[in-house]
Amino acid sequence: MLRRWRAAGGAIVRVLVVWAVSTATMAVLAGILPDFRIQSPTGDSPTRIAVTAAAAAGAFGLLSALVWPVLVRAVLLVPALVLGLLVFFLNGSLLLLALRFTPDWQGDIAPATAVVIAAVMSAASSAASTTLAMRDDAAYGRRLARLAGRRRGAGNEADGAREPGFVFVQLDGVGHDVLREAVRPVTRKGRLRPPAMETVAEWLDGSHRLVPWTTDWSSQTGASQLAILHGSNEDVPAFRWYEKETGQVMVCNRPSCAAELERRAVARTGRAGLLAPDGASRGNLFSGGAGQLALVMSVSTRRRRFSADRLAMARLRSRAVGAPEGGDPAAVLARVGATRSRTGYFAYFSDPANAVRTAASFCAEVVQEITESVSARLRHERPRVRRGGLYPFLRAFATVVERDVAVAAVVGDMLAGRGAVYADLVAYDEVAHHSGPRSRDAMRVLRRLDRAIRLIADASRYAPRPYRIVLLSDHGQSHGETFETAYGLTLRDLVRAGCGLPVRRRARGTASGAEARAAARAALHRPEHGGRAGEERETAGPSSEPVVLASGNLALISFPDLPGRADRQGVEARHPALLRTLAEHPGIGFVLVLDRERGPLVLGGDGGEHELETGRVTGRDPLAPFGPGAAAAVLRTARFPHAADIMVNSAYDPVTRAVHAFEEQVGSHGGLGGDQSRAFLLHPFDLDGPDPLERLVGAEAVHGLLAGWLGRKPVAEAPPVADGKDEQPVAG
Repeated sequence: MLRRWRAAGGAIVRVLVVWAVSTATMAVLAGILPDFRIQSPTGDSPTRIAVTAAAAAGAFGLLSALVWPVLVRAVLLVPALVLGLLVFFLNGSLLLLALRFTPDWQGDIAPATAVVIAAVMSAASSAASTTLAMRDDAAYGRRLARLAGRRRGAGNEADGAREPGFVFVQLDGVGHDVLREAVRPVTRKGRLRPPAMETVAEWLDGSHRLVPWTTDWSSQTGASQLAILHGSNEDVPAFRWYEKETGQVMVCNRPSCAAELERRAVARTGRAGLLAPDGASRGNLFSGGAGQLALVMSVSTRRRRFSADRLAMARLRSRAVGAPEGGDPAAVLARVGATRSRTGYFAYFSDPANAVRTAASFCAEVVQEITESVSARLRHERPRVRRGGLYPFLRAFATVVERDVAVAAVVGDMLAGRGAVYADLVAYDEVAHHSGPRSRDAMRVLRRLDRAIRLIADASRYAPRPYRIVLLSDHGQSHGETFETAYGLTLRDLVRAGCGLPVRRRARGTASGAEARAAARAALHRPEHGGRAGEERETAGPSSEPVVLASGNLALISFPDLPGRADRQGVEARHPALLRTLAEHPGIGFVLVLDRERGPLVLGGDGGEHELETGRVTGRDPLAPFGPGAAAAVLRTARFPHAADIMVNSAYDPVTRAVHAFEEQVGSHGGLGGDQSRAFLLHPFDLDGPDPLERLVGAEAVHGLLAGWLGRKPVAEAPPVADGKDEQPVAG
C-alpha cells in the first residue's frame, strides 16, 4: 500500500512539474512572439497572466492526452509523410481550441503562431516528462510505451509468453570489418576517445559474440533479406534485372516487385516466412510472414485485383496465423493491408512530441548534410559523388524519420510481448553510398544507431517477457571511384561501343538506387516508375538495343530481341567485339556468359577463362582476385532462370580493396570484391552459433540459423558451412 501511495504521489508530482514547465513556456513565448498575447489589450496583473497561462497550458495538455490520438487515427489514411507535417497543424488547432476554453481569455494569437507555440510546448513538456521519468523505472516504462504509441501489455500474449522473444535488428550495409572498427576506442589529438558504438562494444565484452558471414554474389538487401526472412533468394540475380518473357524490369525496392518476389519465395518454400505467425516486420523490404507489419515495402503497393497466385499466398499466411483452412483469403490480404506502413507512423505520431523531435532532427540532418557536402568539396576529397538535389532530404528521411518510426515500432512490439521482431535500419547504408563506408559521416550515423540500439535494449526491461537482441547486417560496402569517374564513360557507353552503336558525347550517371528513395516514395504514395523496358530509365529504347542495368559494381546486359538466354555464340554472331571489349577493359574484373558447349563461362583479361561446371581454367583465372568462394557464388547465380545474357563484375584491387561502382556511389555493394561480401551476425552467447573456425556462406544459411533459434524448422536444408581452412569468404 505504501508503494502504491508513493507511486501515485510521484505521478502527481510529475504532472504538476510538467504543467508548470508548460505554463512557463507559454508565458515566455507570449513575451517573445509579437503575434501572441495572453493578457488583455489594457494589461493584466502578473498573477492574472500566470493564472491564464496555467489554465491554457492545462487545457492544452488535456486535449493532447484525450483528443490527439483520435485525431491522428482519423487522418491515418493520408500519406505517411503528409501525416508527419499535418501533426503540426493539428497540434496548433488544439492549442487554439484550448485557449478558447480558457476562462476569461482576452489575449490574441495568430493561427500560424499557434503552430509554433504548440510545437515548442510539446517539446518542452516531453523533455520535462522524460527527465523526471528516468528517475523512476515504472514511469520510464510508461514513457517508452507512449513513445511507441501503445499501452504496456496491450498485445495478445501467446501461451508461454515468459519464454524469451527475439528482436533482430538489421544494420543495413554495415560490414563485419567496419563494425569491428566501430567498437574500438580511437585516439584523436593524443586523447583516447570512446568507440563509435559503445553499446555494441559493451555487449562484445560481456554478453554477445560476433561472427562474419559471406553473402551471395548479389550482395544487396533484396537478395539477402528475402533469403533471411523467407528462406530462399533463388532467381534473384541482382538488385535490378530484366525478365524477357514479360519485358519487365524487376527492382527489389519497388513495392510491386517486392510483393512479387515475396510471392515467389512463399510459393517456392511453401511457408509464410521466418516471422509467422506472431512476429512483426518493421522497415523491411519483405514481410517474413509476420502478422504485424509497418513500413514494409512488399505490402505498401496499392491494392489490386486478387490473382490466383496472391490467393495461394494468402492461404499460406492464413494457415500460418492459425486461420481455418477454408478461410477467405481476401480477408487475410485485407487484414495485411490494414497493417500497412501507415500504422507504424500512427503509433509514432500519436504523441505530438515525437513529431516535434523528429522534425527538428530532420532539419538538423539536412543542414548537416549540406555542410558536410560543401566541406568535402572544399577539401577536394576523392572519391566523391554529387550530393545535391533531393539527396539531403532523402538522407534525413533515412537517418531520422525511418529510424525513429522503426525503433518506436520495435519498442511497442516488445511491450506487447511479440515473439519475434525483425527491423531494418537503413541509415548507414544511405550515407555510406555517398560519403564512403569509413567516412566521418558514416561513423556519426553509427553513433546514432548505437543510441537507438541502447533504447531498444532499455525498453526490453519493461517488456512482459525477456528478449534476446540479435544484430546482423545484410551485406557490407566496398569503397572506390565510380567506373565513370575512373574511365570517363559509363558501362552503358562501353557496351554500346562494343556493339557498334553510337555513344553519347556526355555520359549520364545512373541513379543511386538507395533504399531511402523508394521508402520515401512509398510513404508519399507516389506512383512507381514504369516497369517495362521502354519505360524504365535504366533501359535502352528500341528492343534491338541492349538493356544495361547496374547493381552497385555488378551489371547485367540483356538483348530483348534474342529469345531465351542468349549464349556466347549468339552474342558473338550479333556483336563480335562486345565480349572481348568488356573482358579486356581494365575496370572490369570478369564477365559471365553461357557457352553453348562449355556451360557457364567466366571471361577475363589476357584471354583468361574459367569453366564453372568443370573448374577448368585457361590462362590467368579471372576469379582469382575474388577468393576461393567466388566460383561457387557465380555458378549458383549462373543457374538462375533470370540470369542475364551477360553479367559483368567490376575490377577489384586486393591491396586497396577498392571496386568501381557502375552507379553514382563511392560506397557500393551488389557484386563481388571487398567488404561488401562480408556481413556480420552479433548474437547472445547462450545461442548456439556456427563454430568459430567455420563461416556461414549465403543468406539462406543465415535463415537456417535464425529459424533454429526460433524453434522452427528451416524451409530447406541450409547450405553447407564452409571450412575456414579450405574456403575463405569471397574477396575476404
